[in-house]
Amino acid sequence: MRKSVVIDCLPESVRRYRAGFAIVAVDVIRATTTAITAAASGRRCFPVPTIEAALALAFKFKNPVLAGESSGTMPAGFEMDNSPAQLIGRTDTHRPLVLVSSSGTKVIHEAAACEATYLGCFRNHSILAAYLSERHPRVAIIGAGSKGEFREEDQICCAWIAAGLMNKGYLPENARTTSIVTRWRDAPPTACLCSHSVDFLERTGRLCDLEFILEHIDDLAAVFPVQDGEVKMIPEAQAFSRSCRAVRRVSGRGSRMLSDE
Repeated sequence: MRKSVVIDCLPESVRRYRAGFAIVAVDVIRATTTAITAAASGRRCFPVPTIEAALALAFKFKNPVLAGESSGTMPAGFEMDNSPAQLIGRTDTHRPLVLVSSSGTKVIHEAAACEATYLGCFRNHSILAAYLSERHPRVAIIGAGSKGEFREEDQICCAWIAAGLMNKGYLPENARTTSIVTRWRDAPPTACLCSHSVDFLERTGRLCDLEFILEHIDDLAAVFPVQDGEVKMIPEAQAFSRSCRAVRRVSGRGSRMLSDE
């Protein structure tokens, strides 16, 4: 069967890929980084598309953490921002996280009707590409975008994942995918510093999140699917057969690559 990968952006693009595609939602700054960090710490995490949905879901849990932002501002009554740096410092991992964001959680919500949904960020791009290649012949990698822009950090992450799939025989579905992969596949994480998302973090005193993101590159050997609205974690030991679990460090951006023993 012909295997293919396509890169797209913005929540409204997801509906194009509901038939036959696995979706990878990417919002490096910051929703998928926050959600993955939550699940990796053992915390239950539920991304939702709107503030109203977050408040409604929170009523179903005992003492949840309401987290997120809307148009860059933490909503009234929420406990914390959409912040991986804030989250990693918390010890109350028994409390479920209900997470909302301007774009990233909307992509995740739109993907619920698709064949399968996974989260991607700088923390898990290599293992994600390897995992998808064993299970899904068609993959759509969707950057969340912001204010109609396909932000650089999301283009980089999408390109890394797509390049990993193309190395395993996947073909790009269109010229745009080829162009994004060609431009960004070998880019260092710091290539995102020109992004308007970085400008926002600097302008609003949230540079701790940028530091967290740039200090956590491919450090998680786990896959994060979204099932029934909850972010799950599949550790490497469960994701692959023993013969596929040899992991080596590659020079450059510090990425992990999977190779046979």
